[in-house]
Amino acid sequence: MAMLSNRRITEGVLWKQVLGFFFPILMGSFFQQMYNTVDTIVVGRALGTGALAAVGASGPILSLINGFFMGLSSGATVVLSQCFGAGDHPRVHRVLHTAIALAVSLGAAVLGLGIGLAPGILRRIGTPESCLNDAVLYCRIYFGGALFSMLYNMGSGILRAMGDSRRPMIYLIVCCAVNIAGDLLLVWALDFGIAGAAIATVLAQGVSAFLVMRALCRGDEDTRLHLKQVRFYPGLMGSILRIGIPAGIQWMMFDLSNLIVQSSINSFGEAAVAAWVTYGKADGITFMITGSFGITVTTFVGQNFGAQKYHRMKKSVWVCLGLSMGFLGFFSILEYAFRSQLLGLFTTDPQVIAVGAEMMAWIVLFNVLFAPVEIFGGAMRGVGYSVVPTVVMVVGICVVRALWVTVLVSRFHTIGMLCLAYPVTWALCSGIFAFLYFRGTWLKKSLGDAAPA
Repeated sequence: MAMLSNRRITEGVLWKQVLGFFFPILMGSFFQQMYNTVDTIVVGRALGTGALAAVGASGPILSLINGFFMGLSSGATVVLSQCFGAGDHPRVHRVLHTAIALAVSLGAAVLGLGIGLAPGILRRIGTPESCLNDAVLYCRIYFGGALFSMLYNMGSGILRAMGDSRRPMIYLIVCCAVNIAGDLLLVWALDFGIAGAAIATVLAQGVSAFLVMRALCRGDEDTRLHLKQVRFYPGLMGSILRIGIPAGIQWMMFDLSNLIVQSSINSFGEAAVAAWVTYGKADGITFMITGSFGITVTTFVGQNFGAQKYHRMKKSVWVCLGLSMGFLGFFSILEYAFRSQLLGLFTTDPQVIAVGAEMMAWIVLFNVLFAPVEIFGGAMRGVGYSVVPTVVMVVGICVVRALWVTVLVSRFHTIGMLCLAYPVTWALCSGIFAFLYFRGTWLKKSLGDAAPA
């Protein structure tokens, strides 16, 4: 394993380092998406449209409950990246062990809340009765593996915060292989139904959690995890929660707005529910790109902020924004041109393909509008400025999207009107984030907060 100083991203050719850090995250996201996609393909082709709709209806529930706690855990990785960039080894050690203690606590909370709340939420959003029982079963089994999910995501976030994006990618490739094998065995060969798809995902998450924890336990002494020292260290939780709670609220509100959208999708019938989940899988590459660049810019900004290299920190924002918009534009055009063929990978139902193609026609060409949201928002979170970005996301995306669905879609009940909510809210938030970034208050305040330390 590389020494501590060799994993810093505070020096060197910036665009090369950005791409070198970004591509492993993207590939890891690709394989993560792949094992979710395999679930969808196997369920859709082996079990039919009803089971596919059950997986689709479960998606917002899984994201809602996982999302808040994953956002909360992101506070630890931001604090860690700043300490790592500053070369503060004792503080890195304390943040590392506090972060793992937090992951264990969050995993237990997600397990309990997910199993207990999923049935009520699924009924509340109007999940079709034909797939309700399958959706409840899928959610409950999935949440049974919440501890694995939290440990992997926290552990991989820790590795990336310290400049290592390669090993999380490798672990996700292994995870993907386990999940595919589990799907083929449990769903196709042993006919476990939708429960088999959920069990395969939990098993895969367990493998990835084991691998990332083993890596942390075998690290350099300055960055090694010692299981006996895992606990909440005094004085750190305040810094972690100050960043993590707004991020968790943002995730939760974002997913609540998606629940409102899902409820509206449900009103169009089972074919539309299945089409929505297939569209989400077919368009997955664009959100993998934005998410990967979001992680990249947060890490680069965090480490360079900690090292007090502010010019390099700002330059990394523009490099990430330019590359993100270029990649997004290219893949969005490809997806639009071949949308029917992409949807055909997941289902053979012509009605589902037709509805999914209509959804993609309204959304995919506008995906590039989301890039500034991820990049500028990620830069602000990287210096610990997280409350204002959360407010922007909650109002600009969640509230506006909910109003759009409640007012406009209720009056003009069409798929096109529903889908238009996405590009409109992306454009609104991108404009606000650009204004805030150029105004510069986010950096001035963070420099003021960091000065006493």
